[in-house]
Amino acid sequence: MPAEQFTGVAVVAATLLLAVLAGVLWRRGNGRFRGGPAAAKGEADMAGALTDEDIGSDLGRRATLVQFSSAFCQPCRATRRVLIEVSGMVEGVAHVEIDAESRLDLVRRLGIMRTPTVLVLDSAGCVIRRASGQPRKADVIAALGEAIKP
Repeated sequence: MPAEQFTGVAVVAATLLLAVLAGVLWRRGNGRFRGGPAAAKGEADMAGALTDEDIGSDLGRRATLVQFSSAFCQPCRATRRVLIEVSGMVEGVAHVEIDAESRLDLVRRLGIMRTPTVLVLDSAGCVIRRASGQPRKADVIAALGEAIKP
């Protein structure tokens, strides 16, 4: 095999390996809640606590699930179903869906990069956890546990 062909095959193989690795890493973090109370404190300091006026609805008495969606986002529909179900299971938890395209000011302020993005707010409107992508129901419930004060 000539050296030029071998080099070309090596470049293609390396590119495929990097693409697979990037895909695995992206998929691994997709829909996972990140940031605990310490990390969320930094986000809350940067963005400030969210108010009823910010989200266009009343904050939940115990916690609020804020979902940023867009019109043609398929995972947003599934996320909506999960959040509605979880908010119905836990008393005092509200679910608010925000159209990202119509609230670009809030999207920029909170650093929302994709839809769906879910923010878990405590009763004061501070961001406790956030997930980009479609979260699992169990992860939403666990994140709510951190937001709800006993």
